[in-house]
Amino acid sequence: MAERVPHSFRDLRDFVNYLDKRGQLRRIKTPVSNDLEITEITDRVSKSKDHNYALLFENVQGYDMPVLINAMGSEQRMAWALGLNALDELRQRMASLIKPEIPSGPFDALRKLSELSEVVRYRPKTVDSAPCQEVVLTGDKVDLTKLPVLKCWPDDGGRYITLPMVISRDPMRHFRNVGMYRIQVYDKNTVGMHWQIHKGGAEQQREALRHNTGRMPVAVAIGSDPASIYAGSAPLPPGIDEIMFAGWLRRERVEMVKCKTIDLEVPANSEIVLEGYVDPSEKRLEGPFGDHTGYYSLADQYPVMHVTAITRRRKPIYATTIVGYPPQEDYWLGKATERLFVPLMQLIIPEIVDVNMPAEGVFHNVVIVSIKKRFPGQARKVMYGLWGLMLMSLSKFLIVVDEDVNVQDLNAVLFHVGSNVDPRRDTVIVDGPLDALDHSADHFAYGAKMGIDATRKDPVLDRFPREWPQDIQMTPEIEELVTRKWRSYGIDR
Repeated sequence: MAERVPHSFRDLRDFVNYLDKRGQLRRIKTPVSNDLEITEITDRVSKSKDHNYALLFENVQGYDMPVLINAMGSEQRMAWALGLNALDELRQRMASLIKPEIPSGPFDALRKLSELSEVVRYRPKTVDSAPCQEVVLTGDKVDLTKLPVLKCWPDDGGRYITLPMVISRDPMRHFRNVGMYRIQVYDKNTVGMHWQIHKGGAEQQREALRHNTGRMPVAVAIGSDPASIYAGSAPLPPGIDEIMFAGWLRRERVEMVKCKTIDLEVPANSEIVLEGYVDPSEKRLEGPFGDHTGYYSLADQYPVMHVTAITRRRKPIYATTIVGYPPQEDYWLGKATERLFVPLMQLIIPEIVDVNMPAEGVFHNVVIVSIKKRFPGQARKVMYGLWGLMLMSLSKFLIVVDEDVNVQDLNAVLFHVGSNVDPRRDTVIVDGPLDALDHSADHFAYGAKMGIDATRKDPVLDRFPREWPQDIQMTPEIEELVTRKWRSYGIDR
């Protein structure tokens, strides 16, 4: 019987200990540099089939704190981070939460009401003191250069904080936003805040400019508990509190503490917190940066955060990640989001059976969808529906296959694309928004995208003028017979 994973990890070090006990952590005592060397080690480990571990570098040259990386860099570790044995349990949990069934009676109605209130039940709670404020540094004591921030790739514009929870507040509606944006360290107390045009932080900046509300308070939490870290990366609808969502993932409310120099709250269990503000009208050149696309994203003008305080534990762990040519740790963060959002997509587009955003597509380039096809034009209806659904609107290639095709099996998907698609008849090319990091588009964040209908063509549904051939399949009886007799054949000795 599989060991039950804890519903919730108290903090990052609780997760580290859990990984250590299960042989999924490697403690590296050899002196290493945060200038490229950690990246090269981690890149090899994250792409290894046999030696993919979380890494804790305990001797980073020139610094007195360890560096944790690749902690969620496998399917199993990502599932454990969210208190699950397997990532697909996340899909099942979300499906049970949003299942639109009519109650069968008063007791069932009470049960469903309890389910719907489940997320609200996990709203954050405020505490008076916190581990993340055991040490408080303000004024001249603020010095970001004392953090072992990585230079990830040779042509990066500087050192980058890569696994942050960036916390801000809408200047008009006052709801919290938590995002995961790369942060370039400029000097002791200023950083570049890379929130892209489609992200929540950028929208709050636009609101602050539009209404002339002045400085935006911003906090950066580094090394919170794993569910909260993940929640910061999840593209939730506007107005949904990521901290409350983290509580739902943990099945335990997240403790928050008020910052020392700004009017925001941060996860109390964080390892390190940066407090400060962004002047919405101030910009500075940020980048280039070796990105998850496998290419360097180009330097551009982005907001500047002025750091007014650094608070931390007495002996903090610096949590980070690297991105680059996939697969790496960020792929598994994205895979968790894919599993989480399948039931939400099915709620709006019910014919969807499953979705795969493969590593090779770096989240937005390729999305594969299987559907229950029942009427003419249904594949195109699904394409247009997904292109109108939150950040799925950035998908560049949408491939639609039949319900019996395993979308997680790229061999099967490419087989059906090659055999079922007539390029003129079965492709759709439209213009629309693209990911801000898409360098192939003629214009920034805008260009063409393609839908590919790789479903079988039916004489009635698709008005296909010829007979469609049958798939080659063995009878179930013979499959069962050969399976039963397999060992007697002596093939596997």
